[in-house]
Amino acid sequence: RIPLIRFKSIKKQLKEKGELEEFWRNHHPDVFARRYLHCFPSDITLSVGTASERLYDYMNAQYYGAVSVGTPPQRFTVVFDTGSSNFWVPSAYCISEACRVHQKFKSFKSDSYEHGGEAFSLQYGSGQLLGVAGKDTLQVSVHLKWVSASTSAVFRALQSSDTGLALENLAWFRQGQGEDTENGGELILGGIDHSLYKGSIHWVPVTEKSYWQIHINNIKIQGRVAFCSHGCEAIVDSGTSLITGPSSQIRRLQEYIGASPSNTREFLVDCRRLSSLPHISFTIGHREYKLTAEQYIIKSIDDQTFCMSGFQSLDIPTRTGSLWILGDVFMSAFYCIFDRGNDRVGFAKAV
Repeated sequence: RIPLIRFKSIKKQLKEKGELEEFWRNHHPDVFARRYLHCFPSDITLSVGTASERLYDYMNAQYYGAVSVGTPPQRFTVVFDTGSSNFWVPSAYCISEACRVHQKFKSFKSDSYEHGGEAFSLQYGSGQLLGVAGKDTLQVSVHLKWVSASTSAVFRALQSSDTGLALENLAWFRQGQGEDTENGGELILGGIDHSLYKGSIHWVPVTEKSYWQIHINNIKIQGRVAFCSHGCEAIVDSGTSLITGPSSQIRRLQEYIGASPSNTREFLVDCRRLSSLPHISFTIGHREYKLTAEQYIIKSIDDQTFCMSGFQSLDIPTRTGSLWILGDVFMSAFYCIFDRGNDRVGFAKAV
């Protein structure tokens, strides 16, 4: 069992200091919208939405837990990301400013570390990454420890840490809601806690095995089909904060719920209107998974007047149509199970 903790977002910290608008002026707005560009073949391009629709998941809260790497163990806080297949932590040899404020892995202090020697370079929208692959012992809880074998632990010089869970073995998430940052939920690897959901688990098959991609039958607003009327594909991704979809459809959805763009690139609604907003349902495996306004609208502690929409535009075109991403806004409302052995995802009503 791995307890999840929700930390204060970068966006919130910048807003508290009055630096958010300056940040947007000085940073290219499309950088983090390009996250999924490398998930698909090179002949597929990513089209970013219009400026008024750009809400980026990296500026909102993430869920993280603690792991240890090496012998003796070195502790790191990492994001358990079902949208990524890599494990990485910052290296002690990193001289980038991004590594300066984070815990760094000291491979020379680990008796179990094996130097792979394979240098690599990756290109992201935010810049380029240089690193060297290696192998070591990874402990994700006091009960579970393994040594990376076929997939090397990659120690990368990046801004924080990430544990990739894309198409790993059985794991489930129960993500917390509200403003309790210490109790962010829990991740279990290799089992299911039946006390944390009610009713039955409903399973749907993985449609593309590169990621936890599933089929959506349709999306309804107040019981009526509004989007995805002929079916569409979605990724269930714990590493994305919001629910994302094609720009044209998200733009219409924001209009349905009365959300207006702000100068900080968020879509806001009047918090006093929450009780009058419609519920939004995702039909998956011919079962409806309903989100109320209390679940898809994000409240702010310091501003009780305006609340933020939990939807954002992100165009990810594929041969079968544009993808949706069911991020933390969706996952926090349900008990989510990822079963690699049977290539399926399970959903149940969380308690």
